[in-house]
Amino acid sequence: MKVLVIGSGGREHALAWRLARAPRVSRVYVAPGNAGTATEEGVENVAVTATQDDLIDFVRKESVALTVVGPEAPLAEGIVDRFQAEGLKIFGPTRAAAQLESSKDFAKSFMTRHRIPTAAYATFTDAAAAHIAQGSSVTHRVQPSSRGCPIASAAARIATISAWAVGSNEPRIAFLASATISSPRVMTAPTGTSPARPR
Repeated sequence: MKVLVIGSGGREHALAWRLARAPRVSRVYVAPGNAGTATEEGVENVAVTATQDDLIDFVRKESVALTVVGPEAPLAEGIVDRFQAEGLKIFGPTRAAAQLESSKDFAKSFMTRHRIPTAAYATFTDAAAAHIAQGSSVTHRVQPSSRGCPIASAAARIATISAWAVGSNEPRIAFLASATISSPRVMTAPTGTSPARPR
């Protein structure tokens, strides 16, 4: 059977590499793929990423049996819902479920509602209300995290600044200080394979 992997990162490379080794899989397409996936046996990059309609047309034209979605963006846009509505098999969370990753406000509300331990937070749609909740005008140093939320010091508890898009329902999250332990692992590639290939 043929499989389509949507995405262009290392995660999609790993997925495509592994799927291509499944006995029942005859071909893996990656849309759009990357330089790594272009070199994999049984994997083919395809320049089909413009719209969900284009992806659906490609799946039907090539008789793709299963689509696997890697990136967050198409999941948040509801690609799984659309494929399911068209009667096409796809692996990934629906638009509603994807909010756990795509919407920090939704995720924090979900965790609070279900008593899942998480840092204190508050969500504001008004800058003045955010300032009042903080207890004073914004004087704390706030730095953006890699996930798009401001991170405040423990003293600030919950912070916001006017420069952030208050009104976008992005939560202000208390910073939790803790120790972090990393456990590096050395991995070797089997004989005859590239050590750069994802495992």
